[in-house]
Amino acid sequence: MQDKTRLFVAGSTIAAALTGGFFIYGPSETQVLSTAQKEGFIAKPIIPTKNDVPTIAFGTTVYPNGTKVKMTDPAVTREQGMVFLRKHMDKEAQRFNKTVLNIPLYQHEYDAYTDFVYQFGMGNWSNSSMLRNLKQGKYKAACDSLLKYKYSGGFDCSTPGNKRCSGVWARQLERHQKCVGAL
Repeated sequence: MQDKTRLFVAGSTIAAALTGGFFIYGPSETQVLSTAQKEGFIAKPIIPTKNDVPTIAFGTTVYPNGTKVKMTDPAVTREQGMVFLRKHMDKEAQRFNKTVLNIPLYQHEYDAYTDFVYQFGMGNWSNSSMLRNLKQGKYKAACDSLLKYKYSGGFDCSTPGNKRCSGVWARQLERHQKCVGAL
């Protein structure tokens, strides 16, 4: 069942007044688990795609203490990986929330965008047409802008039959469906 009311994110100056105190704090637990599933668990560091950086667990590139993942790092457990993921998503949500103050969102829109931020980073989000469209109240256009992010290492991941980064495109398609409320 999809959300029926767009809510303001935590920290909004008008959120409490307009929503009676109900607002979005961060990614839902369902979204954290979905991100973990999409990222997949890798116990030892790898370079997931050409021109990428060392990654471990559920897509962790920087540990909660700020240290970058190195190829020589020891393996981690699934439980450690979930701690890394939750801490990273919670930390990024605090930064993300500042970019969407006073913009009401459905939880599923919020989750789609924070999942995007987890994969592509705050820099890409902050300069995106997604954010520009949201600020203009163009929700459908903001969701559609997710589909612009289809490249990895300079390669178009939406190319049919590609074996290089088809997962990047599949994840964008899924985010788009979630964002528009189709999932």
